[in-house]
Amino acid sequence: MSQLTHLNPEGVAPGNGYSHVVTGPGRWVAIAGQVALDAEGNLVGEGDAGAQARQVFANLERCLTAAGATFADVVKLNFYVTDIAFLPAIRSARDAHIDTTNPPASTAVQVVALFRPDALIEIEAYAVVPD
Repeated sequence: MSQLTHLNPEGVAPGNGYSHVVTGPGRWVAIAGQVALDAEGNLVGEGDAGAQARQVFANLERCLTAAGATFADVVKLNFYVTDIAFLPAIRSARDAHIDTTNPPASTAVQVVALFRPDALIEIEAYAVVPD
């Protein structure tokens, strides 16, 4: 069971779907940025931000499981998108996996491009797994 503490300090504007600070004891897990590639390396959802976001979160879940973690252990998500207009689709996929009452800290950045032109979204995650 996660022993994370979610904080939204006084004097800092409230976050929309994220916590400003997440702390907790345990083992640190860093997950490389995931894009919408399936197990064979094929892009899922070409041109469809929602389909890509769902695949990215499925990949993140597989990575977390491999590390002995779950989305409940995630303390930080970093979103890299080629169009900030994709955020509603990303939030929908994210909210299917995280506790929205105590969400992780998050950063969203629009970038010019990702490692391949058909990838619209890349998300990396950091987790703390209880010892």
